[in-house]
Amino acid sequence: MKRLENKVAIITGGADGIGKATALRFAQEGAVAVIWDLNEEKGKLLAEQILSEQGKADFYKVNTADFQQVEAAAASVAEKYGKIDILINNAGITRDSTMKKMSVDQWQQVIDVNLSGVFYCTKAVSPYMVDKGYGRIITTSSVVALYGNFGQTNYVATKAGVIGMTKTWAREFGRKGITANAVAPGFISTNMVAAMPENVLATMREKVPVGRLGMPEEIASAFLFLASGEAAYINGAVLSVDGGITI
Repeated sequence: MKRLENKVAIITGGADGIGKATALRFAQEGAVAVIWDLNEEKGKLLAEQILSEQGKADFYKVNTADFQQVEAAAASVAEKYGKIDILINNAGITRDSTMKKMSVDQWQQVIDVNLSGVFYCTKAVSPYMVDKGYGRIITTSSVVALYGNFGQTNYVATKAGVIGMTKTWAREFGRKGITANAVAPGFISTNMVAAMPENVLATMREKVPVGRLGMPEEIASAFLFLASGEAAYINGAVLSVDGGITI
């Protein structure tokens, strides 16, 4: 039997990068991969790809920084499929700048998506999980949440914040059949990272004990484990998937 057979999984930021890899993997493991993203073209193409491979998928254009949109989308998913089993809080943005140069807008944009968006999605989806007595809430943090990063005050604040929220939800929802965990990726070879200059990529690789960047599929595997029955007793954890960079 597939590890997520008949599960309904919402994946925010699911049209590209880590989210895309997660949607593909979850569909392969029997879940309905419900992709939430602002990029309608990429999201629909991915859903069509999964369907063409005999998987189950759906796409919703959702701005996770808008609670009304999130609430409406969650209600639509629950009505269509009868439940929501898994929420992957993966949508995120960067607006990097040093503290001296960072504008209030740069700060707020990242807070709105990476922190408030995670709160909004969990706020909207968790009641459906409570109703069924089952759920898996998994949030993408980052290795930088654990040790900081130059020029990323806003991003680091959000990624550290979601760890705190995750641990709080683990306490609040644990007795309701719902676990909450986070994954902290290191340097991952997404399209955004691949566009960086080679000398920067080389420096990044040198910092990692395993000597390479991670792949989106490796983060998807971590999500899959935490979403599966094998991780039923893991709650409130932060799983670092970073090639050992935090050692």
